[in-house]
Order: sequence, then C-alpha cells, then structure tokens
Amino acid sequence: MTTERIILGIDPGTTIMGYGLIQQKGNAISLICLDVLKLDKIENQPLKLKKIFETTLRLIDSYKPDEFAIEAPFFGKNVQSMLKLGRAQGVAIAAALYRDIPVFEYLPRKVKQSITGNGAASKEQVSAMLMRLLKIDEAPQYFDATDGLAVAVCHFFQRDTGTSDTKLSGWSAFLAKNPKREIKK
Repeated sequence: MTTERIILGIDPGTTIMGYGLIQQKGNAISLICLDVLKLDKIENQPLKLKKIFETTLRLIDSYKPDEFAIEAPFFGKNVQSMLKLGRAQGVAIAAALYRDIPVFEYLPRKVKQSITGNGAASKEQVSAMLMRLLKIDEAPQYFDATDGLAVAVCHFFQRDTGTSDTKLSGWSAFLAKNPKREIKK
C-alpha cells in the first residue's frame, strides 16, 4: 500500500508566519508551495491573530492537508515576545483542530536536526538543504518560508518513528493534555 498524504508545516510568528506544503507519495516528497504571511503592517495584535487563523483555514481549505505540523515556541528571555508567539501558534493550531486535522508539534532543534543532521544549524543551512532535497531552484525571499517547509519535512521524516514532540487530534485530545485549560460553562 502506497502512502499518500499532504502535510502543512507552519513556522508561527506575529511579524511573519512561514508555511510550506509537501505531498508524500510512498517514500518520496514533493513541494506543493511555500510562502509567508506578512503581518508587519497590522498594528493591532488581535487582528494579527485573526489574520493567522483565517490564513491557516484558507490554506487548509485550499490544499486539504492530511496532517498539520507546527514549530513549538522556543524559550527566550523576552516574556512578551514568547506570549505573542504562543498566541500565534495557538490560533494556527486552533484552525487545524477546527478542521479536524491532526496536529504535530516539533521543537526548533528537532526540526533543524531532522533536516540538516545538526540541531544548531542556521536558517541558511536549513534552507540550502531543503532546496537540494526538494529541487527548489530559487531561494524564497524570507527564511520564514523555508522554516515552515522544514517543519512539514521534519514531520515526514518522523512518520515511522512516532517521535513528534506532541500530537493533538482534536479539542478533546488537547483538553486531555491540558486539563486546566477547559472552559467552564
């Protein structure tokens, strides 16, 4: 039986969100698209989150991915930046769960390790490896696009090992993993 699936990968951000879609046929993958959502001209934070949600839904409705992979926020020193990034990630995950698409989360180090063999690889190294792997002729303008693509490719590489950092298959699975987040009625 040949495995066929489409994977949407997202690198969340509140200034630029990168995304990439790949198609798997058996053991081969091919690029569907990669791009960015630029949010720098939107000053209102809630409106940025709305745009991320809407764009993620549009990508899901247009390309019908079977699985959704997203980069987990890294732990930085700036609490405000982490909070904004976590919200961006949350609304993208909510869009995938809203469409009943299984969600897989990967730490940045795991994504880099799976693409380049080095968990401390630079964005340039990740981009160059993806361009060779997927035969991309022209480098995208923003590394955020290849970062989103890298998450999708990382998920493809992890498919048989069951080593995603997190898998959520719906709201009930999310609430089971996060019991304190349940909304009281």
